[in-house]
Amino acid sequence: MNRILLAFVFLIAYGGFAQSIDYNTKKGYVAKGYDVVAYFDNKAVEGKDSFVTTYDKVKFKFSSQENLEEFKNKPKKYLPKYGGYCAYAVAVSSKKVPVNPETFEIRNGELYLFYNSGKNNTLTLWKRESPENLRVKADENWKEIKYQ
Repeated sequence: MNRILLAFVFLIAYGGFAQSIDYNTKKGYVAKGYDVVAYFDNKAVEGKDSFVTTYDKVKFKFSSQENLEEFKNKPKKYLPKYGGYCAYAVAVSSKKVPVNPETFEIRNGELYLFYNSGKNNTLTLWKRESPENLRVKADENWKEIKYQ
């Protein structure tokens, strides 16, 4: 009985340290430390070290105390889709690709981030290739890769 109880306690404790999905935490923060609330004002703004919080076992930075508080009040509203990985890559190749945090789109009240380097701007491809169809594909693919 003690072994079963010990195993149960271990599983709960170990599971308590795991985040619910795999977030893109390049530079130690979701969205490379950009303010996820500011995106909803159509701005890509780097967060500051003085405005940081943890949600779902990952860190977020904000550009102001107001945005930090807004996130704390409604964190799920501001979470980037697909853990902050490139929405286009998730849709097209079911891959987790890093993003350029200044390349984003708010669509239907949700934040999408994209890879953008050199001549490869996946936001442009996303818009050209039917965002709604790609979103459906990305949602399906994300179900399979979100824990990997």
